[in-house]
Amino acid sequence: MKIVSVDLERCVGCRNCEWACSFYQNGHFRREQSNITVNLYPEGRFVATLTCVQCEKPLCAKICPVGVITRDPETQAMVVDESRCLGCKVCVQVCPFGNIQLNQERHVAQKCNVCEGEPKCVRFCMAQALQYVEVKEIPATKRKVLDRRLRKLHPALFPGVEK
Repeated sequence: MKIVSVDLERCVGCRNCEWACSFYQNGHFRREQSNITVNLYPEGRFVATLTCVQCEKPLCAKICPVGVITRDPETQAMVVDESRCLGCKVCVQVCPFGNIQLNQERHVAQKCNVCEGEPKCVRFCMAQALQYVEVKEIPATKRKVLDRRLRKLHPALFPGVEK
């Protein structure tokens, strides 16, 4: 299964991902209706970008009273059948990561569906902070990020290793 993975060290907070997602999913440029969220913390010079992690055992699907959140057989992403969604917001309340929201215009639950296997947020990420990767590849990717960070902080510990 593939998901959108975020390298927080690379993210520059440009919000291209939010714009691309909003336009592709809703037909207009409204960041508040994007399925990916960029949180800026200028005082600490930190950016946190969040999107659905496509849980293996998703609470959102389990708790939905009408069963409209299901796993897409092709992409393995959890998707919302908007034509049947009641807009009750129960899934919004149980998502442990806060990555489901209610679309205020259509009054239905909305979350990342990985754009049918071609996430637009990844395509338009100018810093290449977003990657569409197999879940099993993420530990290796995160390890590379950690190694890069440690080499920057403590170059003496990594003699002969390029940054």
